[in-house]
Amino acid sequence: MTRAIVIGAGVVGCSTAWSLARAGLDVVIVERAPRVGMGSTSASSAIVRMHYSTFEGVAVAWEAKQAWEDWPAHLGVVDEAGMARYIETGILMLDSPGFDASRVLALYDRFGIPYEVLSAAAICNRFPYLTPDRFWPPRAVDDDRFGDPPDGEIGGFYTPQAGFVDDPTLAAHNLWAAATAAGAVTEYRAEVAEIFHTAGGVGGVRLADGRELAADVVVNVAGPHSAAINRLAGVLDDFAISTRPLRQEVHQVAGPPELGGQVGVSVGDGDLGTYFRFTPGGGVLVGSQEPDCDELEYLDDPDANNINPTVAGFERQTLRVARRMPSIGIPNRPTGLAAAYDVTEDWIPIFDRTSLDGYFVAIGTSGNQFKNSPVIGSLMTAIITDALAGGDHDARPVTWTAPRTGSVVDLSHYSRLRSPNAASSNSVLG
Repeated sequence: MTRAIVIGAGVVGCSTAWSLARAGLDVVIVERAPRVGMGSTSASSAIVRMHYSTFEGVAVAWEAKQAWEDWPAHLGVVDEAGMARYIETGILMLDSPGFDASRVLALYDRFGIPYEVLSAAAICNRFPYLTPDRFWPPRAVDDDRFGDPPDGEIGGFYTPQAGFVDDPTLAAHNLWAAATAAGAVTEYRAEVAEIFHTAGGVGGVRLADGRELAADVVVNVAGPHSAAINRLAGVLDDFAISTRPLRQEVHQVAGPPELGGQVGVSVGDGDLGTYFRFTPGGGVLVGSQEPDCDELEYLDDPDANNINPTVAGFERQTLRVARRMPSIGIPNRPTGLAAAYDVTEDWIPIFDRTSLDGYFVAIGTSGNQFKNSPVIGSLMTAIITDALAGGDHDARPVTWTAPRTGSVVDLSHYSRLRSPNAASSNSVLG
């Protein structure tokens, strides 16, 4: 039986392990933490939305949404730890010059994804706790023009079937439980110190405690540590597009009192450079869309990341959201956390083989691939099984057919050899 080692037990790693185990491989998950989903997954806002800048992005997200809606049946197991829940809230994407809504809606039309185009007046009627004022462009909080009066009004489009997963760490555990039921085993507190080769390609991994695990397939799903793992494999020069760890803060504030603790609509607000979603109980999680006025905080060492939010980051994001929802409650000190995400230049992930036979990568997943995790394992399995059968994904790209929606996706879209995608938003939107 072909043995596969999956490095990383985040939500994407567990999805990959589950899919490979179902395909008949002998799977070992190697995780440096003591539990599943403790890294980037645990800090995910877990928003499930379908808007991407490319056909492939929309196709995968639309398929994954069907899986979230039917989560227990998708996995085929019931996790004793409980099951993550998909909460449908809809998402409102507000207009801004930095977001090409027409491109997204043309893709929605191709897939038959329901949406409504809303005017400023319709936004006021539907979501009276939001103001449709135009503030473009996003500005730094210390910019003298930050508090300038709005310059007109904006509309947007509303996708009613979007939402969020209530517990991203539990979702990863659910995938791990499914992988375990399919025969995968997990090595915790196991740090990869070496990836060794054989004459035919990858040979396995050597752990920091000296143990050696042989394998025919090694899959790097190490999140912000992916570049370090690629360095151990000797394939850093194999990539036309690279990944870097990026520190991102997500903050929490009290929701608008008008909602009385109910869950409101999720919002992508390129006009102010933020996004936010509600939590069960009516709180609000606030994240960034990386506007040009903010400097991105890349990390040389993801282990050095400070998980505590900064005052500057907290003020920047919550004060922007307060312009959109004036009645929210902002606490006196930062609340939330900061995580290290793995991002590519165009924020589109790399799902691919490499020049080292048997060594594969599912990296650069940033904060925007959580929503696609139910099916990412299937994408990786398609690439891996093709290679094991003698295929050459670089020369003859593998295609993947979505089982529920029927979309056919050319997986070279996620190639390590691609040029940065010119159609990307170059932000968490993908």
